[in-house]
Amino acid sequence: MTPAARLSAAIEVLADLAARRRPVADALKDWGLAHRFAGSGDRAAIASLVYDALRRRASAAWIMGEDTPRAVLIGTLRLQRGLAGPTIAGLFTGERFAPPPLSEDERARLDTATLADAPPHVAGDVPDWVLPSLARTLGEDLLPELKALARRAPLDIRANTLKADREQVRAALAHLAPVPTPHAPHGLRVPVPEDGRGPALHVEPEFLEGWFEIQDEGSQLAAALAGAQPGETVVDLCAGGGGKTLALAAAMGNDGRLVATDGDPRRLAPIHERLRRAGARAEVRTPRGGRAAPDGLADLDGAADLVLVDAPCTGSGTWRRNPDAKWRLRPGSLATRQAEQITVLDRATRLLKPGGRLVYVTCSLLPEENDEAVTGLLGRRADLAAAPLAKASLAKAPLALPPDLSAALRRTAHGVQMSPGLTGTDGFYVAALTRR
Repeated sequence: MTPAARLSAAIEVLADLAARRRPVADALKDWGLAHRFAGSGDRAAIASLVYDALRRRASAAWIMGEDTPRAVLIGTLRLQRGLAGPTIAGLFTGERFAPPPLSEDERARLDTATLADAPPHVAGDVPDWVLPSLARTLGEDLLPELKALARRAPLDIRANTLKADREQVRAALAHLAPVPTPHAPHGLRVPVPEDGRGPALHVEPEFLEGWFEIQDEGSQLAAALAGAQPGETVVDLCAGGGGKTLALAAAMGNDGRLVATDGDPRRLAPIHERLRRAGARAEVRTPRGGRAAPDGLADLDGAADLVLVDAPCTGSGTWRRNPDAKWRLRPGSLATRQAEQITVLDRATRLLKPGGRLVYVTCSLLPEENDEAVTGLLGRRADLAAAPLAKASLAKAPLALPPDLSAALRRTAHGVQMSPGLTGTDGFYVAALTRR
């Protein structure tokens, strides 16, 4: 496909998303199935265009004066790709499979329109209703952080120290030119070209041998801040696909008892193969009989040294990777997630032994899901106390965390907040509590 034909395809996918309000991955998959002539390079390029357009949907529509799929893509080429008006006009020719030519108004807007007078939610490309919550977290850094949240996310991996250290992985992947992550001691960052099509890490021999896992640096740090120790009894209560479970197993050196479970059995499906590949030991407990059934953890009540709660949340901290999610988010969705967080936190506290610690993690930038959730838990459980992470985790962590990490974490009432602008990671929140 020509570059112009790819633009037409991206507009088609964006129109499908606008009409059907569904996950972008589903729309891209359906487009590929209906256009089998498109090769893998074409599909990757179209996906990159669509994701960039979703990242900059509000600001692109602002400079173009309308929010049609075509206008959003044109504005994205100007804002996100940095293309000049004549270059964009050369792609919109109407020839063969190219989009129709630019109108005089479109040409004029590309040349003169700016974001100088755009309101913050437009300049920052977020839904207007969520802006007050984001402002409470980000304060004076609101607009720079929102702009960082609208950029592409880096491609990070974590060396699996059960099999190899970071330098061994770096040497093995030298052809990809990875560099150490700024903060996570076992992380590497793999360069991604301008087209957004990263290398196929899942086919590298070292990945197949379990030397490394694909994991954002923020997720790596959240697992490290939990401070799991060899010999402890640790429960990963919302394990999902197992990314943090694997990191916990590596931190424990496979010494101790590690239990992984999740309220949604379907999310646990990938964990078994990932554990096998990584050489990590963990008990996986899959709930049976539906959500109302017992969770299968009764024997661990009052026995856990550490419970990690990577809670279900809006995912607002991952909007760089999932830009469609921010436009599908509704206030009702936030309320649903808050109710789920109350349930999972109350369950987690029953697992703690006296002196045990609960580490609460979300990939959210919204205080309703973070500090407010912790405040609510402290109000419900008099036997819990908030613990500064420096005492509860960092001092006990087996990892040599760089001293500059503290400066890259935004302190909150009960924990720390990572963010794309300050930390260069997804927006993870981490708080620790101990049972008296």
